[in-house]
Amino acid sequence: MRDHKKLRAFELADQLAIAVYKTTQSFPNNELFGLTSQLRRATVSIASNIVEGCARFSETEYIHFLDIAYGSAREVEYQIGLAHRLGFLPDDSYKELNQLSTETAKVLNGLIRSLRKK
Repeated sequence: MRDHKKLRAFELADQLAIAVYKTTQSFPNNELFGLTSQLRRATVSIASNIVEGCARFSETEYIHFLDIAYGSAREVEYQIGLAHRLGFLPDDSYKELNQLSTETAKVLNGLIRSLRKK
């Protein structure tokens, strides 16, 4: 069985989830069931799908869950940009989250590509 804790992609996804939870605490209350909830769910989905994929026995299933995680990572990139454009994220928070989400997506993409080459 694979150990998700040894993957750089998981480390980044976990850091991103924590950062998003902390940052979205300052979002407007009327966004609690809107963008706040969607952004948090999508961010947690990245790490969760990496963990679930690592628990699967076949390489095909593993890659499938990494693909889902990658899709969620790209979703989070969009949502972070949207939150910034709506004025919910100041520039410094946006830059930090955007950099972390982009790095997470890049590392996941590299992992997926390397596994598909095998």
